Amino acid sequence: MDKEQKIPEIVQFETPLGDKVLRAVSKEIPVDKILNSENQNLIKGLKAALANQGDGVGLSAPQIAISKRIFVINPDVYAGLIDTLPENTPVKTVFINPEIIATSKDRKTLDEGCLSVRPWYGKVKRATRTTVRAYDENGEIFKLEGRGLLAQAFQHEIDHLDGILFIDKAKNLKKVDGLV
Repeated sequence: MDKEQKIPEIVQFETPLGDKVLRAVSKEIPVDKILNSENQNLIKGLKAALANQGDGVGLSAPQIAISKRIFVINPDVYAGLIDTLPENTPVKTVFINPEIIATSKDRKTLDEGCLSVRPWYGKVKRATRTTVRAYDENGEIFKLEGRGLLAQAFQHEIDHLDGILFIDKAKNLKKVDGLV
């Protein structure tokens, strides 16, 4: 991110802009445009906005009001999952044009929140393993299997790219103030 560029603000659902951008289906990024300055700055902005949140696991472009199929994952997520991931799992943090190519039949109801739907939390049933195919920030295609929190994050962020919010799927929604 350029020094003059400020950290993008995370859009909140309960605003006119949030309602519009978070409900739209995001557009794919042409592979030959991944390395252009606009998309590289978008990646930097997403990483900076996520790093600015103490409790963020992932962040999608619609959450900073950009309707493109890209999300980032907090690298700290991998540290907490080292024992559960397949050996030699790469630490990928940028997912461009991601698609879920496999999910486990095993599902678990998990606590979930969202940086764009603060301060709401609820229980969402998600696959415990999810394999994603995507491009990284260098335009290289990869496949990655996530388990546990990483699998949950893949599903949550790809939902964002399809205009779906966790509150659309959640049970037992509760407002929890003061967690940030």
